[in-house]
Amino acid sequence: MSTTPQPTATPSWTVGDLAVRRIDEVPLPPQTGPWLLPGATPEVVARSPWLQPDFADEQRVLRLASHSFAVEGAGLRILVDTGIGNGKQRANPAWDNLNSDYLTRLTEAGFAPETVDLVVLTHLHTDHVGWNTRAQEGRWVPTFPNARYLTTRTEWDYWTGTDLNEARSQMFRDSVHPIKDAGLLDLVDVAPEGTDIAPGVRLRSTPGHTPGQVAVELSSRGERALITGDCIHHPVQLPHPDLGSCVDIDPAAAARTRHELLDSLSGTRTLLLGSHFPPPTAGHVIPDGDAFRLVPASRERAS
Repeated sequence: MSTTPQPTATPSWTVGDLAVRRIDEVPLPPQTGPWLLPGATPEVVARSPWLQPDFADEQRVLRLASHSFAVEGAGLRILVDTGIGNGKQRANPAWDNLNSDYLTRLTEAGFAPETVDLVVLTHLHTDHVGWNTRAQEGRWVPTFPNARYLTTRTEWDYWTGTDLNEARSQMFRDSVHPIKDAGLLDLVDVAPEGTDIAPGVRLRSTPGHTPGQVAVELSSRGERALITGDCIHHPVQLPHPDLGSCVDIDPAAAARTRHELLDSLSGTRTLLLGSHFPPPTAGHVIPDGDAFRLVPASRERAS
């Protein structure tokens, strides 16, 4: 599958001494929004005019994207989620046999695959683990051979104890089991208050979309940011925290997680970095009536 051309500049932000870059894979096609968030109808989008034009198009259809966040600081290069991946058989036509220049963009941003120290998988869904591996001589091998790959024990235990359909089994065969077989996968137990995995980098439990999903909290010199994973797919969920995804495993828990997370962020200077938010991608959560809205951050720049 061909991809839409991407800009060569890398959007980036600073969080104290941490540098964060968005590594684009592909914009997701317009039909993604109505499928993923069926409650986000054009009528619902219209109630929040601030969503246009950045987060919804002229027909009030949601814009979504696939990207990773690359974090550098304390002598470490950390990649949060690895997208869809190239050349993989997928049931979703938009993801099937993708052919993007993601690795080129990652390398140009200073994260050549062999230099990555840590890969954080917020959860084990197909569009978050794809670049864990790449094809080499007819085999799927770890893309980041010198990195430790982290996911939560709860996440791993759930999927390995579940009867997987063929599409998900395929994803595990080509993108998850090869890193485990290479001895690169670490399972992390996340405490209620969060668990530090590197200086200034903490995993924060955000269950519901999947049982062991985490968000990634960054902190340095009094500044904070939070990478959402899929506890929030799109800014439309700020004014409508009960609006869930069609693939949430526990919709009620996912809604509770969103309410609690947004309450904790509202009115703070914590930078919210959406794992599927289209550009401008980052912003601050502010109260808006009995819910919330996103104010895009002014610190986004191209480097």
